[in-house]
Amino acid sequence: MKTFMANENNIERVWFVVDAAGKRLGRLSTEVATVLRGKHKPTFTPHVDCGDYVIVVNADKIELTGDKWNKKKYYTHSNYPGGLKEKTAKVLMQEKPTRMVELAVKGMLPKGKLGNQMYKKLFVYAGSEHKHMAQKLVVMELKG
Repeated sequence: MKTFMANENNIERVWFVVDAAGKRLGRLSTEVATVLRGKHKPTFTPHVDCGDYVIVVNADKIELTGDKWNKKKYYTHSNYPGGLKEKTAKVLMQEKPTRMVELAVKGMLPKGKLGNQMYKKLFVYAGSEHKHMAQKLVVMELKG
């Protein structure tokens, strides 16, 4: 029996919708990253982008445990000397409500061209409205 190797011709992609309201950031991100990679499929091939599309709604209602709203820091750098900036999770959520989910999921994907290809299939929205109603959507229930 030959080993199955997925390629672009035999991959079927599905659109999943995840409601992030009341979910923990890390638990949500691991489930979303698993679907983006395609590890939930029996035809998973590590060197091929065989994952599905994921739409995350209500990203502004995500939860963090403990005092992470004030202690968790996000860093950016302008590539100039002294250009390091830091924001707490609370400030980042007020300025860009979708950014925390995007950064958490992106950190769990492979680095390089393959990870960038997978990341492009993630769509995060702060509210409950999204523009992908034309797709056949599947509501994804999280385990935890």
